Amino acid sequence: MSIIDGKQIAKDLRQSIKSQVDNLNRAPGLAVILVGDDPASAVYVRNKDNACKEVGFYSEKIDKPADITQEELLSEIKRLNTDDRIDGILVQLPLPNHLDTNLVIETISPEKDVDGFHSENIGKLMQNKPYLRPCTPKGVMTMLATIGVDIVGKDCVVVGASNIVGRPMAMELLNAGATVTICHSRTQDLPGKLKLADIVVVAVGIPQMIKGEWIKDGAIVIDVGINRLDSGKLVGDVDFESTKDIASWITPVPGGVGPMTIATLLENTLSSCKEKI
Repeated sequence: MSIIDGKQIAKDLRQSIKSQVDNLNRAPGLAVILVGDDPASAVYVRNKDNACKEVGFYSEKIDKPADITQEELLSEIKRLNTDDRIDGILVQLPLPNHLDTNLVIETISPEKDVDGFHSENIGKLMQNKPYLRPCTPKGVMTMLATIGVDIVGKDCVVVGASNIVGRPMAMELLNAGATVTICHSRTQDLPGKLKLADIVVVAVGIPQMIKGEWIKDGAIVIDVGINRLDSGKLVGDVDFESTKDIASWITPVPGGVGPMTIATLLENTLSSCKEKI
């Protein structure tokens, strides 16, 4: 078993981004909108702001009250769409219930949609003509490339069918030449399907759901989940202890996929900037 060190891969990616930024005639700009005062969201936004500073980006952190109206939020996004200093716009999710998340995402200009969630960018990914790709799946592909995996012809199982991770992850693997099965809460015989997989990507949000005995010997296991137990310990969606001696490669939680998501967000913002220069 070998650990896929997401922290180190993300650090290398950030260093590469910084060296490219140093050669541009202006700094790429990222605006992050935080609605309300959810503590976890505030931590994510702070991490993104710090990452921007590290690589030399121009960064705007925009705090809005939890009771902001739909129109006020959309107006802020439209302002940023026309701001030449801003190459990427990110609205931190989840949003308060009275706001329409889909409408918010669709209001962001596709050229500045560095989360890769706009239907235009998802459509391009579906057609294997990707532009701005969802950060977590793209980060997973970078990790697989870094450890030298040849994905062509591999049997891959993605557990979780969200628009943020599961569905675009399946498309990334399909575009890379894999045979892909998407599993979800209604899937019959999940252990049987996992036992056939060369590469397993799990993003379900259920602590330690996937057991080692379900995993094929020598499979690569990518754990996107991050869950806090009552004890305060952070764990993934995969039972690490029972899986680590069966998998050939496995991502830890924390320190696996998480750091890659933010590094890939920076990568997308740099790509958006380069398109305009």
